[in-house]
Amino acid sequence: MEETGRAIYFDMDGTLADLYGVTDWLNMLRSCDPTPYELAPALLHLSHLARLLNQLQRNGYVIGIVSWLSKGSNIEYDKAVTNAKLKWLHTHLKSVTFDEIHIVSYGTPKSSVVNIPHGILFDDEEKNRIEWKGKAYNVNNIIDTLKAIT
Repeated sequence: MEETGRAIYFDMDGTLADLYGVTDWLNMLRSCDPTPYELAPALLHLSHLARLLNQLQRNGYVIGIVSWLSKGSNIEYDKAVTNAKLKWLHTHLKSVTFDEIHIVSYGTPKSSVVNIPHGILFDDEEKNRIEWKGKAYNVNNIIDTLKAIT
């Protein structure tokens, strides 16, 4: 097996952003309304996360986002969701300069779109963690896991 690459990737929805905590999120997504992506609160203390990510980058790690678009979407809605996710990252993690940001069609194998598929992935969906080629973690202890890496 190939050694884990020096990269750390994050899913967004259900990992960094609480999309599922936004009232009526599913009906909004079904009606192609990007509002839940804009309003999603953070799932962890993001200023602490930003400090750790910046330290990891200084230590040579690539930091990236790999997130899916909405299921059953269209080109216009995909653009709106992509813009909402980019704005969310800029608003909530503005001190982090991500090396990679991949916002891809729902169901795309995440390891197929990143530059270092043997890196680390944090993702709330088990099937994404199973598909991943490097180490993959659920979202329960993101900060503690990153502290152990630094």
